[in-house]
Amino acid sequence: MLFQVHASANDKVPDFQGSSICQSCHEGAYQDWQSSHHALAWLPVDDENVDGDFNNSTFEHRGRKTRFFKDGDRYFIETSDILGGNKVLEVKGVAGITPLQQYLIETEPGRLQSLDIAWDQENERWYHLYPDQVLAPNDGYHWSGPYKNWNSRCAECHATGFQKNYDPRTRRYSSTQSEIGVGCEACHGPGEAHVAWANGASSSELSVFEGTDDQGLSVNFKDAFAHTEIEQCAACHSRREPNQDGNPLPGTPFHDSYRLALLRDGLYHADGQIRDEVYVYGSFLQSKMYAEGVRCSDCHEPHSGQLKAVGNGVCTQCHSEAGNNKFSSLTLKRYDSSDHHFHETGTAGAQCVSCHMIERTYMGIDGRRDHSFRVPRPDLSASLGTPNACTDCHTDKPASWAAEELKARFPDSAHRSPHFASVFAPARGGVTGLGEQLLKIARQETLPGIVRASAINLYAQHSGREAHSDVFSLLNDTDPLVRAAAVSLTASQSASTRVRLLSKLLEDPLKTVRIAAARQLLGASIGVEDQRTQRAAQNANDEWRAALSSKLDYPETHMVIAGTALTLRNPKAAIRAFQEATQLDPQLADAWIMQIRLFMALQDYTNAQMTLQRAKKLIPDDTRLADFERLLQGR
Repeated sequence: MLFQVHASANDKVPDFQGSSICQSCHEGAYQDWQSSHHALAWLPVDDENVDGDFNNSTFEHRGRKTRFFKDGDRYFIETSDILGGNKVLEVKGVAGITPLQQYLIETEPGRLQSLDIAWDQENERWYHLYPDQVLAPNDGYHWSGPYKNWNSRCAECHATGFQKNYDPRTRRYSSTQSEIGVGCEACHGPGEAHVAWANGASSSELSVFEGTDDQGLSVNFKDAFAHTEIEQCAACHSRREPNQDGNPLPGTPFHDSYRLALLRDGLYHADGQIRDEVYVYGSFLQSKMYAEGVRCSDCHEPHSGQLKAVGNGVCTQCHSEAGNNKFSSLTLKRYDSSDHHFHETGTAGAQCVSCHMIERTYMGIDGRRDHSFRVPRPDLSASLGTPNACTDCHTDKPASWAAEELKARFPDSAHRSPHFASVFAPARGGVTGLGEQLLKIARQETLPGIVRASAINLYAQHSGREAHSDVFSLLNDTDPLVRAAAVSLTASQSASTRVRLLSKLLEDPLKTVRIAAARQLLGASIGVEDQRTQRAAQNANDEWRAALSSKLDYPETHMVIAGTALTLRNPKAAIRAFQEATQLDPQLADAWIMQIRLFMALQDYTNAQMTLQRAKKLIPDDTRLADFERLLQGR
């Protein structure tokens, strides 16, 4: 169950009460939560929480020195790895507990940045998260830059009731939260109405609270559908782009609050396995377990975050001779046996996760497991170069060896059938002529929605062909990821055809789809007689503008705004947006190039020359600048 909205002139959103108020009624859950990674996701700075060596210790990375020390009960970091030279900055927050701990520094009032030098809890040492990386202090990806900003990129998943509150005029943050750490109300919703219910409030007294059920809860997980619970976890455990300033009200559908990253090159391998840090949800959507209604709490205790059993016991809750009556499609057999895994009992190779949940290490020492629960496909590795669990362990063997071993041991396996990776891999490589195959994948309803949507995106990027009219049925697909992606299939159509095809999506139940339709209809004329579509387009555009406004501290947002201005033939507005993008990220080469091009198109050669000279100082290795220099010299 999501939430029940009460219609009342006096409706109010419940206030946050703090996790400690929950303890008196929910002692067991509170104790489990108190030592969880959620509770410890963001901690105050004191001797109890700081584990790193601040006893005047030093760390040097590629010639830049950082010193960690205390002054009384305050913690400081002195570093030469910052714009303007050596500075002493106070530690204002502690992030995480294990396997590493990071420290938050206030580089200017209200702006918190997470240092790239972290504390390794197991080995008790300072280490650099990206040891091979050498970035100038004015680079956007430097630890002090916009892509590493805590307020913008991290805080909402480490706090409860977080609001970013960025002022684009001053480029300052005035962020707030009801509680640091992921507290009870981060998942269950603001507690004021529930506390009132627990204290005996009548139904009429509770009815003034917006978005709550008859117990004053935003989300009642006891009655929740599997996807409701999963989407609540996915709000943080996903690679996504937000549509709002801070935490949405728990229970808000994921696709109202966020735009999920699809199986993009660099994030996922061609077969959908994790590559970069994608935080679980995109992998889980690919799994048969998700399709069968398995939810996060079937494997993880929701308050402690711990697994519900030890080792293979988590999997054999269902995958056993007894099965599990919650899931009728299970094949009843003994999986925890050498007849299945072909490894000695008790060894790493005999663990279900070793074969079906490959682990990848991020942030230097933090192992994360792929949640797509896939069967190893070394045959794909041999032909496409994708990884596989077999040669993850048997590093001295080629993928072809593993493929032959599995073929011999499982001769009748259905897991050697054609795979979408055989199309995705060449499409990612720029191979043309794959349009029909990509659309075939998009239409295949037995595949996960994230795979089908990714096929549509690849088609839009690489096919260079007009979509056949029969693919427009994907605009009505049951999966919102597919609907949102299918919007791109209308790009080559006339404005009037796009309006006709997308008018329904302007009123889609989910905001991500509505915004996708609004973007595609940008600049299209809607007949004055079609007032309903006009209203829907205006509402969707307002939602899009609000989503962009909530991310004005993102350099990439200003690239979108600039592109929008160009579509609307407003080059001066586009220049302003590109300028803000390079103000936030001085190494954003495309934004510099576009400024120069636009100034030249406007015959403003003075500003074109000035912009070129600034760009040469900041991105001297970009060969495109030499072409513009020759053109301007020839004026």
